[in-house]
Amino acid sequence: MHVNRILARFLALPLGLLLAATASASGAAPTPSPSTPSATASPSVPASSPPAPAPPVPVPAIARSWPVGTRPAVLRGWEPPATPYARGHRGVDLAAPAGAPVRAVAAGRVLFAGRVAGRGVVSLELTGTGTPPLRTTYEPVTPSVTEGDEITPAQPVGTLSPTTSHCPTACLHWGLRRGETYLNPLSLLPTWLRARGPSRLLPVLGVPLP
Repeated sequence: MHVNRILARFLALPLGLLLAATASASGAAPTPSPSTPSATASPSVPASSPPAPAPPVPVPAIARSWPVGTRPAVLRGWEPPATPYARGHRGVDLAAPAGAPVRAVAAGRVLFAGRVAGRGVVSLELTGTGTPPLRTTYEPVTPSVTEGDEITPAQPVGTLSPTTSHCPTACLHWGLRRGETYLNPLSLLPTWLRARGPSRLLPVLGVPLP
């Protein structure tokens, strides 16, 4: 009779408790049910590539005169270096006699007027040429301006020094930079200024030639 009562109580237990009791009695841990992957898990997104560098700002053709003469001969042109520290020619060499006036090709402000490595240099920041602004340099020059002066187009900034250390004959080295990037200074010249030849005196009707 006592055994029948124990058996009846055992059979009345829920199935889950029976299984837990059976596993506990045998010493085995219950097997966890496999987890179902979340339906809302988002797929992995590949890392985005870095943005492309901004295109270089074009050089505006704002020059109103050559820095020397009317249309001087270019003794050596612009030869951009392959790397910032490679060999090249970071400007152009313009033929001119010693003592010739050196002019600002466009409006700007004098950043430097003095000597560098034994040569006179004038550096101008050109007005309205973006950020960073364009800077043009002239050497070897005996300056007639000082740092901070505001300069108008074609205004003289000095005279060409009598030295042949850079060219076989006297010449002006004309450079152009935007930030740390060297550019071709001839790109400042508009087409009409590049193509213009030396001025000629034309006969005037009714006026005798000298």
